[in-house]
Amino acid sequence: MQQNRKTLSIKMAKDQLPDLSPDDPANLIAQAIQVRVCLTAVYNKASFLMAPHILYTKHDDLFIDAMTVECDGKAPREPKLGTFKLSGLNDVAMTGQRFTPLEGFDPTDQKYSENTVRAIRL
Repeated sequence: MQQNRKTLSIKMAKDQLPDLSPDDPANLIAQAIQVRVCLTAVYNKASFLMAPHILYTKHDDLFIDAMTVECDGKAPREPKLGTFKLSGLNDVAMTGQRFTPLEGFDPTDQKYSENTVRAIRL
């Protein structure tokens, strides 16, 4: 049986997170990283519940590396980070569900060097 999750609307989150712009998903993602809450989003026609770990640039495009908590209502076989291009994410929203960072995640990895916009603090 699938449970309904409570999601924070952008209006509710704005009261708690002052610099949130409803027109910019990058700001929403950065705030979710800062407070360690999961996001819901649609990516390649699949619905995701994800734990964002880092927002960074690559070839002048924004990307996030996030742990998939659920994809289309199903848990992944193993916890791991996936890379999502920000321009491909739709219907991004914060949830009230907090997360613990993935063990072994290293925000100082060379992949992110000089390109990090926001990363979780370990």
